[in-house]
Amino acid sequence: MSFNIINDGPKVFHASSDDLREFMKEGFDQRLTIYGNDLLCYSPTAYPYQINDHTQVGPQNFVSLSVTGTSCSLKCEHCDGHLLKGMESTVTPEGLFDRCREIKKIGGEGVLISGGSDLKGYVPLERFTKSIQRVKSELDLEIVVHTGLVSEKTAQGLAEAQIDAAMLDVIGDERVSKEIYHLDDGPKKMRRSLDILEELGVPTVPHVLVGLDYGKLAGEIEALDLIAQGNPAAVVIIALSPLRKTSMEGVNPPAPEDIGRIMTVARLGMKEVPLLLGCARPMGNHKIETDKYAILSGANGIALISQDGVNFARAKELEPVFLDVCCSLAYKTLS
Repeated sequence: MSFNIINDGPKVFHASSDDLREFMKEGFDQRLTIYGNDLLCYSPTAYPYQINDHTQVGPQNFVSLSVTGTSCSLKCEHCDGHLLKGMESTVTPEGLFDRCREIKKIGGEGVLISGGSDLKGYVPLERFTKSIQRVKSELDLEIVVHTGLVSEKTAQGLAEAQIDAAMLDVIGDERVSKEIYHLDDGPKKMRRSLDILEELGVPTVPHVLVGLDYGKLAGEIEALDLIAQGNPAAVVIIALSPLRKTSMEGVNPPAPEDIGRIMTVARLGMKEVPLLLGCARPMGNHKIETDKYAILSGANGIALISQDGVNFARAKELEPVFLDVCCSLAYKTLS
């Protein structure tokens, strides 16, 4: 059937559990018809990860780098810069290139380049674009960039570097954008950034964070609709994982079923766009249940999948394929 995200998405979100299963079955069947039965299982090596079915090839196969170190001026309520602490600091163009050269020398496949934002939501990437071009042309590493909002000049530099993917969080609710990300007109600015990148031929992989509004859902369906207005290379769904020493430390994350609802809307609304469950999400039993909902909804891949998720995928006659890179590269495997 034809599925309109804004008109039909609320039907999925408010469906009973039994009716949700019917929507998910439709998404799962679509996914089998279009993509086959491989389930891409990603484990970028910035995160130590091992399950019975898979051990990472090495700790530096796909490394996360921050061009601002641990510094971020935007200080979003859900993060407050803490996520940057898990990335390696490469705060000069020369340092970025040298670290990438080391990664290449020991057989690494690629890097995620990220960083903190300024007060307007832009990661200061412009002075790094020439270095990124060198990494791509001289070292031939896979490069994904978490851009934040982008200017035309920065986007042009990333396009000339021929990066493999630009990742950008998309928020569909202006209040959430203002209160959590501290950005006015966030949805409009995010769509504009995607337009700039896509017009220059940069593959975009928008991310939607479920439960960003202190664990509650607000604007996720609208965010998917914004994304669908363009030409994404893939879409990644992530979920709030409350962090210590942030204003969200004590909140409850969104329920796995609600994450599954949003993934189902994404699957039915963008059936020919690769859909991934990303690495940023709660751990433990929550993770296991979310993995199962992602599989049932017709996801193409899951980052840092649990062993229970692997077993469940096989029970659904899917074939797990393990890749120690960022899930934003899924479009390359599936094209």
